[in-house]
Amino acid sequence: MYDALRFLGYLVIMASVTYFLRMIPLVFFRKKIKSRFVSSFLHYIPYAVLTVMTVPAMFFSTSFVSSAIAGALAAITLSLFNRSLITVALGASIAVLTVELLIPYASFLAF
Repeated sequence: MYDALRFLGYLVIMASVTYFLRMIPLVFFRKKIKSRFVSSFLHYIPYAVLTVMTVPAMFFSTSFVSSAIAGALAAITLSLFNRSLITVALGASIAVLTVELLIPYASFLAF
């Protein structure tokens, strides 16, 4: 019972924060935004938030930081060569799996 109430509280907080973040620009900016600075700032906020949420999770989602670094380097390398999203994700996953399988044999990778 306690877990259900706790989850409901988290859900209400998340929904209200999401609603207010989407409602505030509509309330304050009724006319078209003419400032290039404000317009570009609002345009890049979703990318910044997504990056801030993804990058720390990327480095702490594997058993070892070295495998996460290998996956990140593989993803960055593949994206620099303009590969598709599925190719980047698969390449990063294969790099993480490879390093995770090699770690028992190479003690210098286990950090």
